[in-house]
Amino acid sequence: MTFTLTVGWRAFLGSVVMLLAACASAPPVSFVPSQAAKVAPQKDEAAVHPPDAAGLPSVSRGNSRWVAVPWSDLPGFEHDALYEAWNAWLKSCERPGPVFAPLCPEVRSLSIGGEAAQRQWLMERLQPYRVESVQEGNTGLLTAYFEPELEARRTPSPGFEVPLFQLPAGLTTGRTWFTRQEIETLPEAKAALRGREIAYVADPVQAMVLQIQGSGRLRITEPDGRQQLVRLAYAGHNGQPYQSVGRWLLDQGEVRDASWPGIRAWMLQHPQRVSELLWHNPRMVFFKEEALNDFDSGFGPRGAQGVALTPGRSIAVDPQSIPYGTPVWLVSEGPQLVLQRLVLAQDTGSAIRGVVRADYFAGWGAGAGELAGRLKQPLRLWALWPK
Repeated sequence: MTFTLTVGWRAFLGSVVMLLAACASAPPVSFVPSQAAKVAPQKDEAAVHPPDAAGLPSVSRGNSRWVAVPWSDLPGFEHDALYEAWNAWLKSCERPGPVFAPLCPEVRSLSIGGEAAQRQWLMERLQPYRVESVQEGNTGLLTAYFEPELEARRTPSPGFEVPLFQLPAGLTTGRTWFTRQEIETLPEAKAALRGREIAYVADPVQAMVLQIQGSGRLRITEPDGRQQLVRLAYAGHNGQPYQSVGRWLLDQGEVRDASWPGIRAWMLQHPQRVSELLWHNPRMVFFKEEALNDFDSGFGPRGAQGVALTPGRSIAVDPQSIPYGTPVWLVSEGPQLVLQRLVLAQDTGSAIRGVVRADYFAGWGAGAGELAGRLKQPLRLWALWPK
């Protein structure tokens, strides 16, 4: 099947190509709920060092160094709307590790408390530690990710002809299966996926963005005209390596840089080559459908901790440096966003490696997608650990 651009999704291209450009240098985060359900509570494998001259200890954890600091060192701590972070903390308490589990009854009781009580409790029960890299210091990188939200049809119809699939029968983790191009062109691959279609979206670029993010929301129109909002959660992939289409354009000399304007212009100028571009990424992600009730729709998909993500208050981290469920004070100032807030470490991803490194869950929809495509700015982190 050869795809060309259609008029209906050109407005969508802005946020899409931002994301594809952002992926030009590294694989993106993927939500992995099927793996998250198997995550065991983490052990606290840290080495505590003697107190410094001020009487404060430091901790070594993997390649990170945590240096105890006073609460006054946390920029903006007195101004954050802590109740927003409390929603994310309540989620972490659904699957707490052994270090934070004893605090969860108090966290739950404070969910109906005022910000002053919450702030006082934090200062009494937790110790802030500045997170540093042994090699690179205490400044790192913040990026963002999001949950796409797309219109879809349960059955193919004009303008909605790109299928999103369930995991093929018999495909197991680690097995190499058909590439993206083969899935779209080979009769045997098409036969293996017949009947595994979940829904149909308007264009192949939309489908790839959904696969890159690993999860998304679909507003599905059923054959009888009813509409429902569902979530497609990650179920697995075809075992093929992820390849950046932005990097391919650079390497082919098709664009001078992989910025979103460059990719958008290239697609509009070469509609007959859209399939060629997409086929450069052989990885195909498969999904499972999950119902979304009114309560669930206010949260994102499950992250690697095994709990639903909270927009603006959940981050993905390297768990070797910051364990899942850790409350973190995050500070990042740049042209896209200024953040000084309490967040929870609840997810990870293939590109999230390093000590002072985080991916900010921006939520869902076009606005979140635009932020995710653009955000790349300096970051500082403080882990908040029980005294």
